[in-house]
Amino acid sequence: MKILITGGAGFIGSHTCIELLTAGHDIIVVDNFSTSKRQALYQVNAITNKKFKVYQIDMLNALDLEKVFLENQLDAVIHFAGYKAVGESVTDPLKYYSNNLISTLNLCEMMQKYNVKNLVFSSSATVYGVPKTVPISEDFPLQTLNPYGRTKLMIEEILGDLSASDSTWSISLLRYFNPIGAHQSGNIGEDPTGVPTNLIPYITKVAIGELSEVQVFGNDYPTPDGTGVRDYIHVTDLARGHLMALEKVVQTTGIDAYNFGTGKGYSVLEMISTFEATSGVKIPYQFVNPRAGDAAICFADSSKARRELGWIAEKDITEMCEDSWRWQANHPHGYEEKVKEYAGLQSPHLLSNEDFFN
Repeated sequence: MKILITGGAGFIGSHTCIELLTAGHDIIVVDNFSTSKRQALYQVNAITNKKFKVYQIDMLNALDLEKVFLENQLDAVIHFAGYKAVGESVTDPLKYYSNNLISTLNLCEMMQKYNVKNLVFSSSATVYGVPKTVPISEDFPLQTLNPYGRTKLMIEEILGDLSASDSTWSISLLRYFNPIGAHQSGNIGEDPTGVPTNLIPYITKVAIGELSEVQVFGNDYPTPDGTGVRDYIHVTDLARGHLMALEKVVQTTGIDAYNFGTGKGYSVLEMISTFEATSGVKIPYQFVNPRAGDAAICFADSSKARRELGWIAEKDITEMCEDSWRWQANHPHGYEEKVKEYAGLQSPHLLSNEDFFN
């Protein structure tokens, strides 16, 4: 199949590119590289030894997006593109609403116009807000605490209305919990812009000396050690889940939501301890005030994904920490270092919309 991947240079998107190429699919990547790095796609090429088209466009520009549909006979779309920093969404909500919603509307209009009605959407567990009980299943009430989460929920509702209006659409809504880890090669991983807002990238930055210590938000939650408990999932398990969701949407119609998590919760201190054990690096930390709206415990019931997609998380927390550290140790400055030569290709001096690798 020929699959369009929006936001394909991002953390989850780039790992999903590898899964799709390895499975024998053709991919077309759309990314504006505002929060991602072009070098990630050169690494995808190096790991898979396969070429693919990349369009550097902003999906807010419908005419540029239409060019992708005109030039490629697409079978399905996996939609990752969008801003995702919770804190920034609170301070600049209009940026999140305009970008995340309008880009998705433009995408859906093009899909409808060109009769490409198979879609896998990158949603989030933030649509559950602060759940009253755990584990969290797909039929829990939906509520959000920040503009980022609201854009995800709004898009889910838009896609639900779209499916209800036209029974030929097939849509999977994938609600991730906490993706971490990196490709086992150590050559592709999470490279956040600025100070990381997620725990593991923050820990790895402390480990290489870029940051002084981890701030642990709260130590009096009703958990075994008083720190918040979350469900962490390896990014390659998550990427594999996208492949399985894709296989389902091309064979069925309608809309369904799936949780992607391990079904196990780990506290902040457990994560720090596991990272120390796998890396051999001591991670200093200090307790600070808890953040408003943070749940004490949050982990997934992913049994629906197991039943309907055949998906289960395979990698444990030790592998997640090992792979995160391997990536960071190999690339202490992320993708900003001088890019080596991969598969006969140099660091991009000019990005061509026609063929990224020419």
